[in-house]
Amino acid sequence: MADKVLTAFAPALPAPIPVRDVLPWAIFAGLLLVLAIYFVGAEQGATSLISGMYVHEFVHDGRHLLGFPCH
Repeated sequence: MADKVLTAFAPALPAPIPVRDVLPWAIFAGLLLVLAIYFVGAEQGATSLISGMYVHEFVHDGRHLLGFPCH
């Protein structure tokens, strides 16, 4: 009975996650980050993919917060 009590409070060890399971998620997150940086930093003027000023106005304050000049 004493063994059952002691093993119930044994510390749990973290299970290692293989790189092949993490790599697709890391690539996906990296692509989202690059897309976000593009929209915050370069989506205006001649490089604009979306017509109008909607994206520029939506990310305007974040652009200044991150140090991107826009006007």
